[in-house]
Amino acid sequence: MKPINQRAWLLVLPVVICVAFSAILPLMTIVNYSVQDILSPDRRVFVGTEWYAAVLQDEELHSALLRQIGFSLAVLAIEIPLGILLALCMPATGWRASAVLVIIALSLLIPWNVVGTIWQVFGRTDIGLMGAALTWLGVQYQYTGDPLDAWLTVLVMDVWHWTPLVALLCYAGLRAIPEAYYQAARIDGATRWAVFRYIQLPKLRGVLMIAVLLRFMDSFMIYTEPFVLTGGGPGNATTFLSQYLTQKAVGQFDLGPAAAFSIVYFLIILLLCFVLYNWMQRAGTATQEDVHG
Repeated sequence: MKPINQRAWLLVLPVVICVAFSAILPLMTIVNYSVQDILSPDRRVFVGTEWYAAVLQDEELHSALLRQIGFSLAVLAIEIPLGILLALCMPATGWRASAVLVIIALSLLIPWNVVGTIWQVFGRTDIGLMGAALTWLGVQYQYTGDPLDAWLTVLVMDVWHWTPLVALLCYAGLRAIPEAYYQAARIDGATRWAVFRYIQLPKLRGVLMIAVLLRFMDSFMIYTEPFVLTGGGPGNATTFLSQYLTQKAVGQFDLGPAAAFSIVYFLIILLLCFVLYNWMQRAGTATQEDVHG
């Protein structure tokens, strides 16, 4: 039997060190803060789960959570189908494919705070292209004063910014499908919808799972764009969980409750991603059974 060289573990040691300093140690620090009442840098009182109970009973947190879940579900419902559609419409080969890929990826290169600033100007009714156009069409649009307009503006901004990521992932998945599948479909006289339903969509299952999880986690942690665009307003219409956490930690300097809320926030994301992942796994298995059946 060939002996196992245990020194191979040294190759992953740099990764372990990086993860320890970037994730594990900060997480343990937050856990430590969440069970203490920090009166001053030198005075702390152990309070146990008091902050967790207070956070879970916070009505503003409940409202922010429902607002966040609604936003993330709306993002997935729009960006995933739209990204698939864009990928299907993109040319497969040639210089046109390269040009389209570059154009599609442009919005992904823009920093998040700049995206908020762009849409802040874009939505103005006096100088902004979208705001002025809606006003000219007779639509009463005011994202700084109407909660629905503000929420929809943040949603459209996120769709504009991140749909290209879904499109690029789906495009890569489509290009990885062997040509033999399409040749067999043409011989059988399959329609365009049948090709998509029984060949492309099942083959995109792994890519779509990555896209859904990435977009869900990122939309659930959105902060910079709505903060720059609306500041969380009007009222609390666009105050999502991350901004509510920042108000607790930085605005009010309640480190104990903010740390407890961070842990709860982290567990919520883990739970929802776990549920979403398992649902997509079951849906993919059911789709494969239908195809083979």
